[in-house]
Amino acid sequence: MAERVGTRMREPEPSTFPKYFSLITEREQFVERQQTAPLVIKAVKSDQYELCPQGLIGWYLQPHDSSNACLQDWWVFVHDIRGVSGRHRHQGGLVLFILEGRGYSTMNGVRYDWEEGDMIIMPLLREGVEHQHFNLRPDGSSKWLAFIHQPTWNEQGSELVQSALDPEFVERFGVTSWKGATTATEKAVPQSGVHEGGRKDG
Repeated sequence: MAERVGTRMREPEPSTFPKYFSLITEREQFVERQQTAPLVIKAVKSDQYELCPQGLIGWYLQPHDSSNACLQDWWVFVHDIRGVSGRHRHQGGLVLFILEGRGYSTMNGVRYDWEEGDMIIMPLLREGVEHQHFNLRPDGSSKWLAFIHQPTWNEQGSELVQSALDPEFVERFGVTSWKGATTATEKAVPQSGVHEGGRKDG
């Protein structure tokens, strides 16, 4: 009886098509990460917040530091506004959800008041949106949660220019000028017809 001999085609080496091979490898790793990476990101502890030129920030996700998360393309962070934040400009296109407190944001010089439970949708503008945040809560800070999709941010060519520094940042680090920005001098001003405790007239 004749012996049957099986043959198997040898797969080409990765060096035969390096760019396509790396694409396939990257996609396989992406799918694996989507299926196995954590789906719950634990709350940021207050001692993990960083005080930066814009203010006190607690990071949930950051594309450069979230390699173990299934979402790789999002910035998600809490801004703890204790007084007046720094001021900066970018093209907009992000969403802020107010977690607690009350206050207002200025966008290109226009005031927008907010309170816990509100959502701010920052428009996309070619000339950019210069913005700053103010806490009006007399018994503590206000907090909002930001969501920024990095690929969208990149495709719109978003810049990021600091125009004023958070006063607490300046006081703690003694940095009075950074990339051309100096200390924010604005003060939080209660909304007309609203008392310090948040009670409206009438």
